[in-house]
Amino acid sequence: MFPELKRLIEQMGKDRGIDKSVIIEALEAAMISAARKKLGARADVEAHYNDETGEIEVFLFKTVTDKVNDPVTEISLAEARKSYDEEAEIGDSLGIKVDTTTLGRIAVQTAKQIITQRIRDAERDVIYEEFKDRKGDILTGFVHRLDGGNIIVSLGMAEGIVPVAEQIPREVYRRGDRIRAYVLDVKRNTKGPQIVLSRTHPGFLKALFEIEVPEIAEGIIEIVNVAREPGRRSKIAVLSRDRDVDPVGACVGIRGARVQSVVQELRGEKIDIVPYSDDPAKFICAALSPAKAERVYIDEENKAIEVIVPDDQLSLAIGKSGQNVRLAVRLTGWKIDVKSESAVKSSEPGDRILMSIPGMTESLAKLFADKGLKSVAAIAAADVDMVVESTGIEEKKAQDLIEAAAQLLDAMTAKN
Repeated sequence: MFPELKRLIEQMGKDRGIDKSVIIEALEAAMISAARKKLGARADVEAHYNDETGEIEVFLFKTVTDKVNDPVTEISLAEARKSYDEEAEIGDSLGIKVDTTTLGRIAVQTAKQIITQRIRDAERDVIYEEFKDRKGDILTGFVHRLDGGNIIVSLGMAEGIVPVAEQIPREVYRRGDRIRAYVLDVKRNTKGPQIVLSRTHPGFLKALFEIEVPEIAEGIIEIVNVAREPGRRSKIAVLSRDRDVDPVGACVGIRGARVQSVVQELRGEKIDIVPYSDDPAKFICAALSPAKAERVYIDEENKAIEVIVPDDQLSLAIGKSGQNVRLAVRLTGWKIDVKSESAVKSSEPGDRILMSIPGMTESLAKLFADKGLKSVAAIAAADVDMVVESTGIEEKKAQDLIEAAAQLLDAMTAKN
């Protein structure tokens, strides 16, 4: 039934990366199933692979008895001694070798199905074991197909998926295109391991810099934090453990070669490299780059900071739709309120300013101001989790107010 079985087992194990013992177990299970199809479900059958002869030997076991009530499981003493073992005794279990060529077409087909399923399961296990510890790595593959907006990526022995939510906006891929992505998760499911890939995760940006900057791989430079708005702009905070190594210069590279390699991979995403500092004021001012701060006022209790900038630096500090200050908030973990010099001189109480935000109530405005979020820009730049943690309001309400503040900030900036 299986010509040159020994060679096939070894070749299959090599081609599919499966241990030979797994294939042999699948073959043995398949032959047992095939034999029971032919001999009956009650048959006591065993199968063993004979490495010397290169065949699967199937044995039907029958109990020796003086009177046969079930010919499938029993054999008479006379028949046992005559045909198989002249020293057989009543109660013995006698193994009778089955001629596998007599099992029939249906039985053989069943055996093939079992072998196929067992080997497929083994392949899935091999793939899972190969990728389960690769979370956080960057993999390179080729676009195999598009499925409902998701990108299915061929990774050699496995397939990965880049869900729509993990794709950089406005990026377009076609079948056969080369693609690099970050391993977000590796899941088991009924169809085999699912390798979830991302091009938007902050870890992807971090891993790209680890590849491009040897000092990061060597531990001389540390990436302390990453904040991203995929496809648009990112900020990374870097720290050097060697006084003689400039962390920003090392990440930028000669003539910007290193950072440009990352920018090209991310299809033009702008990247600000910020020197990390234990001094929050210094760190936050650096995070607001390219804007220059005049002075700052720190509220340690609320982990909030008010940054005063020259009038002509305000739009630069805030960024389009509050993007620059929003990324600085994510990078530093502080609430940041950016104000111009002229706004400070004619400023109103914080809670009154906030009332211009659609959906804001007097009680909420006072709560926000008390927690260090004293301006439209500060709320527009705030992180949802930060607002919820600070104020205790519901996540949906926090998200609505942040979006309303961002829209109002855009309108205010347009007027100016």
